[in-house]
Amino acid sequence: MGQALPKPALRPFLAEDVPVVIEIFTSAVEELAAEDYGEAQLAAWVAQADEEAFAARLAGQLTLVATLNHSPVGFASLRGNDVIDMLYVHPAAARQGVATLLVDALEKLAAARGATRLSVDASDTAAPLFLKRGYTADRRITREVAGEWLGNTSMHKVLTPAARSTGR
Repeated sequence: MGQALPKPALRPFLAEDVPVVIEIFTSAVEELAAEDYGEAQLAAWVAQADEEAFAARLAGQLTLVATLNHSPVGFASLRGNDVIDMLYVHPAAARQGVATLLVDALEKLAAARGATRLSVDASDTAAPLFLKRGYTADRRITREVAGEWLGNTSMHKVLTPAARSTGR
C-alpha cells in the first residue's frame, strides 16, 4: 500500500523566514511561470526579490507560511482586509494542496475581518487556480516591472454571508 503524502500546515510569517520565502518566490517564478512569461519578464519579476523590501512588505501584511514536514514550501499575504497580494508555492510542493490551503485561509481571515469581497491581481500562472475557486475575471492588466511588461488578470470573489459568519 502507498504511503500518504504529508499534509501541508500553516503558520504565521516570521522575520527569519525572509531568505526562505525569497527562495520560494524565485523558484516559483523561474520554474512555474516559465510557460506563461518570457525570459526577460521572468528575470525582471525575480529582480524584485530584495531582502529588505520583501521583509517590509510581508511584515506589513497578514502573511502565512505553508509548511510540509515543518519546512516552508509556500506563502501568501493579505493586504488590508480584502486583497490577496502574494501567493507563491515552491515547485517541489506544487499540486499538493499548498496554494489551496493558503487561499482558503486568506478567504476565511478576510471574511472574519469583515470583508465582503476579496480581490487579486493573478498572474497568468495563478489565474486558473482562482477561476477554479470561484473568482471572476474583471479585466486584463499590464504592469511594468524593471523595464518589462507583465500581464495579469484582476479578479475578485464575493464572500458569501455564510462564509463570513462561519469562516468558510
